[in-house]
Amino acid sequence: MTDTLSPIAVSMGDPAGVGPAITVDAWRQLSAEPELAFFILGDPALYDGKVPTRTIDTPAEAPGVFAEALPVMPVAALPAITPGTPEPKAAPAIIAAIETGVSLCLAGKASALVTNPINKALLYGAGFRHPGHTEFIADLCAGATGETLRPVMMLTGGGLRVALATIHQPLASVPGTLSTQALVDLGEIVHRALVRDFGIAQPRIAFTGLNPHAGEGGAIGREEIDIINPAAGYLRGQGIDMSDARSADTVFAEALGGAFDAVIAMTHDQGLIPVKTLDMWGGVNMTLGLPIVRTSPDHGTGYDAAAVGHPRADSLIAAIRSAAFVARMRALA
Repeated sequence: MTDTLSPIAVSMGDPAGVGPAITVDAWRQLSAEPELAFFILGDPALYDGKVPTRTIDTPAEAPGVFAEALPVMPVAALPAITPGTPEPKAAPAIIAAIETGVSLCLAGKASALVTNPINKALLYGAGFRHPGHTEFIADLCAGATGETLRPVMMLTGGGLRVALATIHQPLASVPGTLSTQALVDLGEIVHRALVRDFGIAQPRIAFTGLNPHAGEGGAIGREEIDIINPAAGYLRGQGIDMSDARSADTVFAEALGGAFDAVIAMTHDQGLIPVKTLDMWGGVNMTLGLPIVRTSPDHGTGYDAAAVGHPRADSLIAAIRSAAFVARMRALA
């Protein structure tokens, strides 16, 4: 890394999932790039014998050993782990790795946190009470800073940047969840991130419609007229280049053609389908609206792949590259 940029922290994720294998592969592929130096928060035993490893006491040691060995900063010992078989006794160590990564980022000792996938259901027995990884990290940041935070999921891949207005909820509940104020807040967060984290001076952002053909002027639903377009109009009044609701079956092609720098999708699948179709293996999940840089592979624990061995590390590598890019952009701001 540079003299002013700390190394990247990578949490181990679920040790029975693909996290250890893709981390090892990521180090193999990135160890010759010092600007991408990272260290693992986890149990060194997960990586010993697979690649050269070096136990470190502080993040500052990571850049000096990264070219020769995978730096591992221990956070908690693990029970015996069988790849592909979830182990509930590993839950405290999984949680500790995330908590330590957030603390190191807030203290400036790590420039970003890249999180390997977790199985939140496995963690409930250890006191985990959050809807997901993202909300847990946001809560840790809020508790440390006293800020009120709204974390926003943005997926990048295949030439697209897609933020989500709603995430893991039944489709039937989405219309009642959407509000003009929430979309205004979301548009402002995405705009700030595009300027600060991506270096786009005047971002162009599009809302998708909720209904087919963006409601066709109210003929196929009124959410566009009553909720989405008023938010877009307010944002334009604040100087943000935001489109009214556009048909979701064409707006992503418009973005790929250069019309928009990001798209805000109304539902989870509406946003993820185009990203995963264009880049199934290399998509990145980035959390906006936090005081730290956080990215993650755009896939789950992959127990089946872990059991078989040799899962693909493309998404983790892309997440590390994205984290380094955003960290550098913030350092220059």
